[in-house]
Amino acid sequence: MFKINGHSKKYPPILPGTREWPVVLLAKNKKKFIQDVIDTTTQNLERHTEGKGLNDALESMIYKERLRIKQNPWRVDPREEKSFYKDIQQQLIDFSTDSSEHRAVQENILNQVVSRYANEISGNFNRSSYRFARGIVTMLFARLLNAARLKGPMSFFSRQLDLDDQIQILGEPEHLRKLAKKGTVLLVPTHFSNLDSILIGWVIQWLGLPPFIYGAGLNLFNIKIFAYFMNSLGAYKVDRRKKNLLYLETLKTYSTLALKRGCHSLFFPGGTRSRSGKIEDRLKLGLLGTAVEAQRFNFQNPGDKNPQKIFIVPVVINYHFVLEAPTLINDHLKREGQERYYVENDEYSTSFKIAKFLIEFFTKGSGISVTVGRGMDILGNYVDDDGESQDHKGNIIDAKDYFIADGQVVEDKQREQQYTRILARRIAEEYHKNNCVFASHLAAFLAFEMIRKMNDKLDLFETLRLPEEDIVIPHSLFKENFEKLRIRIYKMSNQGLIKYADHLEGDADMVINFGIKNVGMYHTHKPLGKNKNGDIITHDLNKLYYYRNRLDSYDLEKYIR
Repeated sequence: MFKINGHSKKYPPILPGTREWPVVLLAKNKKKFIQDVIDTTTQNLERHTEGKGLNDALESMIYKERLRIKQNPWRVDPREEKSFYKDIQQQLIDFSTDSSEHRAVQENILNQVVSRYANEISGNFNRSSYRFARGIVTMLFARLLNAARLKGPMSFFSRQLDLDDQIQILGEPEHLRKLAKKGTVLLVPTHFSNLDSILIGWVIQWLGLPPFIYGAGLNLFNIKIFAYFMNSLGAYKVDRRKKNLLYLETLKTYSTLALKRGCHSLFFPGGTRSRSGKIEDRLKLGLLGTAVEAQRFNFQNPGDKNPQKIFIVPVVINYHFVLEAPTLINDHLKREGQERYYVENDEYSTSFKIAKFLIEFFTKGSGISVTVGRGMDILGNYVDDDGESQDHKGNIIDAKDYFIADGQVVEDKQREQQYTRILARRIAEEYHKNNCVFASHLAAFLAFEMIRKMNDKLDLFETLRLPEEDIVIPHSLFKENFEKLRIRIYKMSNQGLIKYADHLEGDADMVINFGIKNVGMYHTHKPLGKNKNGDIITHDLNKLYYYRNRLDSYDLEKYIR
């Protein structure tokens, strides 16, 4: 069971009958749903690409797709893909000089491509497969976490499945369960690790929630066993190589129509894992916009089978250790520093190393927290347990009013784009409020900032190139600053600006040692350590910077001497 706000609790399903699950109803009518996606997407594209716009969009799509096939092919790609795009390119060329037939050819090509995209994106949810896959994933995850608690690989086979030592669910899980009964929930988690999807999927079912649909990278479907489990657990496919207008519109339409049909959904609004290690503050607007559009549609078309409200629930995930940190921070620094930075090899570049990491991660233990934020409407207003929107003074307001003009709910693309930007800003604010400070985060932040203060004439990239043997932070000064920052974190928590883990309390030396031990705990080169005199040292400034960034944007630097 999970340790939730200081007590353990296992939740019963909010919809015991699986036939009532929205995703089951969607899967039952999958053929019609896909056709609706195709029709809606083509209508939207035809409406917004009048004149030469459609031809330009098709030419751009063909060019980008043929370039993708040549430069970045995947095993999961259809074998006939190259011939397909070559054929439609020839169709476009053959009729380019005949204006009377050209539009009909363009529309036919548009339909072919959108149909191909819609069928590729579509998930293959099956109720029986879901129960089996959920059971397997839950058992394996529970066994791994149990092994962590009992501190030994053989404990993987133990029947004792106590999980409360390893995962904390904080925030408002009860509130989330109530909202899932009132309307459609859109979970929007932070994204730091490839473990995020597995963890969130497990949390969803453990909280007694029905299946959520979610986007999973198409590359993950290269492996048949992964494809089976992801299809069974509600995933639809997202190919991040495809950047053309037709694909992006099809993907957005798929998400919008699923929300309109009441399917609880999950996606990472950051778009990809945070390269820098920072909490996301610039979110992708495309899929967020589908929630705004679906909410307006629901207000326009009220009915018993169409939930009136869509609730946005931010979720913040915290780890002491991120497997991919070396690659992620190297990507970030290369992009920021360009020629001033060079990339090192990824220490986890093989399947064997990844498997070894997973075993070590769970058998040696690494705390995890999942903070469920308070639900919001599509304008970022908080909602109560009944799903009613509230203004900043707590007064009940009607979200429907945001879409009304001349007494009617109407579509206004420009207005909805502005609403999407407001929602993105509010989600980012909630991420920062629900961030749970670990001792490892605080130790990494303090150490890196003290190193910068000791070398205040150097810029970031010059600091990262400092010889490790020249970096020593006196323990007494580190402890003095650590206690200052910890007091500041307590005050911020009381003000609702941040959260912190229970282990941050207690004797300062014990908390510091715990933080140093756990930050980047399985990397070959540890971000933090101690020398024989007990002073603080580092063996990898890049990784230290990555973990430091978890507490970026809180203005904690000014409390360090």
